[in-house]
Amino acid sequence: MSTTSLAAENTRVARRFIECFNDNDIPGVLDLFADDICYRLMGKPDRLPSSGPKDKAQIAAVFERMNSRLNGGLRMWVKNTIAERDQVAMEVESRGELKNGRVYNNEYHMLITLRDGKIVDLKEYYDTFHVWDTWFRPDEPATTKSA
Repeated sequence: MSTTSLAAENTRVARRFIECFNDNDIPGVLDLFADDICYRLMGKPDRLPSSGPKDKAQIAAVFERMNSRLNGGLRMWVKNTIAERDQVAMEVESRGELKNGRVYNNEYHMLITLRDGKIVDLKEYYDTFHVWDTWFRPDEPATTKSA
């Protein structure tokens, strides 16, 4: 396969990853991953509980927990892709409403490495403060202001 054909096929797989996410098809997402995938959610694990490297079972659990807290899942759209050989870089934006009323609207850079048509490494860079503020910040008690 030529370098151009390989980059085009890898881009197709990377975009399929986003399509499956939009369809709330977690089994479809996982099917795109190699068994030995390393999915890295960037951030400091001691500061942001979801960050750090994840294997296939661990990232599946993250996706399921996330979906269980969303109304209708997370919508993502690809803004730009660049591909060369076995890597695809994507700019992505997401939006979803949590059941507690908070809105998650983040922007990402994803660096995806593929082998034999499967994703073997994915580095997901995003606004870690927004992740904390939306997903992990404790609900604030209602306050009553006197007139």
